[in-house]
Parts: sequence; C-alpha cells; structure tokens
Amino acid sequence: MSVMSKYAPLWEYVENSREEKLMLTFSQIRDILGFDIDHSFLSYKKELTNYGYSVKKISMKNKNAEFVKENRQ
Repeated sequence: MSVMSKYAPLWEYVENSREEKLMLTFSQIRDILGFDIDHSFLSYKKELTNYGYSVKKISMKNKNAEFVKENRQ
C-alpha cells in the first residue's frame, strides 16, 4: 500500500499543465494544495520527477517556484 504525498495534488497539476516551463506563485500553490508550502517542500520536491517534471527554482524573494519538464530520451 502506497501513501499519497501531501504534495500529490500539486504534482498532478504540474503534470496536467503539459507546459515545458511553469511558474507558480506561492499563493497559486496554496490554492492548489489548500495549505502553504513549508521547508518539507524541499524534501518532497524530488517526487515530482515521477511525474516527468522537476523543480528548477524556488524564489523566496519573489514567492514563486518554477517547474520544468524533463527531457526523457
């Protein structure tokens, strides 16, 4: 039995966007998840590779995160 990550709704949102690059503000992420991201996000972000994306950049100053589609050969 697998446990669903608390960030799964965000990962699915990013995957379903089908964008090469996707920039989301922390506010948008909160709307998707129903809670604010915290330091645990840094640990959980590696799960996103299972959805074909990675977290490229997190800006605390601009309060946003950039997600990029991974090139799979």
